[in-house]
Amino acid sequence: MNLLRSLPSVDQVLRNLPEFGGLPKPLLTEEVRAVLAERRRDLAAGKEAPNASIEKLVEARLRALLSPSLRPVINASGVILHTNLGRAPLTEFHPVSRYSNLEYDLEAGKRGKRDVHTQHLLEHLIRRPAIAVNNNAAAVFLVLHELAGGQEVVVSRGELIEIGDGFRIPEIMARSGAILREVGTTNRTRVEDYRDAINEKTRLILRVHPSNFHMTGFTARPTLKELAQLGRERGIPVYEDLGSGCLVDLSAAGIREPLVSESIDAGVNIVSFSCDKLLGGPQTGIIAGDVDLVTRVRRNPVYRALRIDKLVIEALETTLHHLLTQNWKAIPTLEMVFAELSQIKRRAETAAAALNILEVAVAEGESAIGGGSTPDSALPTWVLQLAVPKPDAAEERLRSGKPPVIARIEADRLTFDMRTVADDELEALITAIQNACIQDS
Repeated sequence: MNLLRSLPSVDQVLRNLPEFGGLPKPLLTEEVRAVLAERRRDLAAGKEAPNASIEKLVEARLRALLSPSLRPVINASGVILHTNLGRAPLTEFHPVSRYSNLEYDLEAGKRGKRDVHTQHLLEHLIRRPAIAVNNNAAAVFLVLHELAGGQEVVVSRGELIEIGDGFRIPEIMARSGAILREVGTTNRTRVEDYRDAINEKTRLILRVHPSNFHMTGFTARPTLKELAQLGRERGIPVYEDLGSGCLVDLSAAGIREPLVSESIDAGVNIVSFSCDKLLGGPQTGIIAGDVDLVTRVRRNPVYRALRIDKLVIEALETTLHHLLTQNWKAIPTLEMVFAELSQIKRRAETAAAALNILEVAVAEGESAIGGGSTPDSALPTWVLQLAVPKPDAAEERLRSGKPPVIARIEADRLTFDMRTVADDELEALITAIQNACIQDS
């Protein structure tokens, strides 16, 4: 009890926080009370008191509260589209900080639509009308809700995939109100299976691109042209969920991913895909296709709940401009995919020379696309390998540093893939490695 009585009052602590005196008093009081309450609980439970004073504990809480939670990270993992690190790194853009013509037609002097800022660019790139929503799961939901709500959608059993974080295509379909009609088997589906399943309740034929896995062996599924022909015969639109949404031919880098243009050319009526994967933009879902279908989807009341905001529009518009002008170097994802091995090796050697007091080596390795794209494809790369006594502890210190560095451990060596490290991050990476690893050398 004497220990409890020895705790300072709230006012005493507040007087000893001059560094934070400019903050609102209710905020300071709340944090002081939280620390005092925690100390009382510890004392009552017989726990040993921390070495830091009450004031120091309050100051630590305030600094943590006022520091940005979302911050830059150096990705040295070699995974280009790292889902946990925000997938596609954004191209540089400059947000309009004050008012903008987001939904104002400057020529007509009246209300406009936010679609105009990206619509014409998407139409140039895809050759079809297109709209944007907040991600591809939202796009799938909206298309199914509008075009097949309460009616049937025919889809192969082998395409009922999980797209990550527990989101499964059948569950999204069920929430949209569409009725799932499975055809074929897990590994083999024929166009006749689709034909036999079509009835008076059928509103869509759905094709889902399995972007995060591949099936090999005794497998079969109809081509897009076959499905499109069937759709024309029966007067039923064919919808393809393309997932990765590749607008640029990546075959020069050894990557084969279906292009949106190939689906359109095959006769698919409506497609949807992500923008924060191989397109290299912000998190967005694009819906494109026949004008009547896209118009219907755009008019669905749910569209308003799923539309993108002004910051995403600015980031997307900037990315689309670079795609239109084929300025791949301005889009970090494509710059990394198309990076020359000599450039990556030079980056690794520069870092190795600066870290010569450590046991360091430059070696060949492999980078992954990641983000649920091209699961069987890897890109050759050059990595920096460090031998340190306690690699797990060093890796943890790298993650906790400023800036945090995400590396991987291979064969008990800290490994830094230099494909996913930008030139302007190299100096910060070298400093972070020195801070985290030299103490162990």
